[in-house]
Amino acid sequence: MKKEKEILKWLNGELSSKEIEDLKQSEDFETLEKIAHYTAHIATPKINAQEALANLKSRKLTKKTPKVRPLYIKNFFKVAAVFAVVLTSAYFLLSNITQTFETGIAQTKTFHLPDNSEVVLNASSKISFNEKNWDKKRDLTLEGEAYFQVQKGKTFSVITADGVVKVLGTHFDVKQRHNYYEVSCYEGLVSVTYNDKTVKLPPGKTFKVINKQIEKTDDFDTEAPSWLQKESSFTRVPLNQVIAELERQYDLKIETQDIDTSKLFTGSFTHTNQKIALEAITIPLQLSYSIKGKTVIFYKYAVQ
Repeated sequence: MKKEKEILKWLNGELSSKEIEDLKQSEDFETLEKIAHYTAHIATPKINAQEALANLKSRKLTKKTPKVRPLYIKNFFKVAAVFAVVLTSAYFLLSNITQTFETGIAQTKTFHLPDNSEVVLNASSKISFNEKNWDKKRDLTLEGEAYFQVQKGKTFSVITADGVVKVLGTHFDVKQRHNYYEVSCYEGLVSVTYNDKTVKLPPGKTFKVINKQIEKTDDFDTEAPSWLQKESSFTRVPLNQVIAELERQYDLKIETQDIDTSKLFTGSFTHTNQKIALEAITIPLQLSYSIKGKTVIFYKYAVQ
């Protein structure tokens, strides 16, 4: 302890000449000189003892509340910000509620939109729309086929991958399948936009696109599409489209052997009897078929 005091006095320049000589005789004096060298280069703050004491007393007398309050306010604003984000997100989600209706194979579904317009979905089809915003914007998307009976009101739009159908209030059918797009008007007036081209359809008119080519169509005088009566009808439609519809209505996998599926077919098949449906397609085209489970194979008549 005494030695440590002497070292401190030496570092502070408080030793007498005799005391310094005695310290130099010590074995640790060389180490002490190095310590003294490095500590001399360390900048130490100048402290006013009286001022420091006054500050210390004032800190003891000052309450700690001011230190807590800024942290509390910051936390409050953080919580408020998070709450605002949550409210904004909730409003956005609620204002963009998407209602979806869809059907599976061999299934149809009838439902009403918020304005009481009626929709009938054909097999393997899907419709989506914004229910919350329906009064302001009567837009829906369609994948597949649907028949619409639209209540009068603001513009009613059916958006598909191939085109957009717009009406104010009417009865019409929209079919959008792979490489096939068809719109038929049964009442009122229908506006069809396809590739920036707009066509107006009065009752009895059809707009048809096959393999991206607009096809000429005949007028019709029926009051509704045939599939509503469980029958699919075709007029000069490629066989591959007829086969695809047959698969949707009967949950079948149809394969073909040495048959030109681009051949045009005119006719119909029922949705209620698989055997009659298969014959209604194969016989007019002079084809035969065989069944293995849920797989049906179409092939040409064997040459006798």
